[in-house]
Amino acid sequence: MSDSNNSTPNHEADIENSNGGTSGTNETYQQAQDNHANQLNPNHEPTNSK
Repeated sequence: MSDSNNSTPNHEADIENSNGGTSGTNETYQQAQDNHANQLNPNHEPTNSK
């Protein structure tokens, strides 16, 4: 019998899944949404990670 609550992250699926119908969102989805909003925000100054 396979464990249905496995802890291996599936980031591609998590980015698409907002966990609708629950009281929260998954961390990967939220980070993707925050990044998207920052890219669209004309007042956001990008940081250089050099």
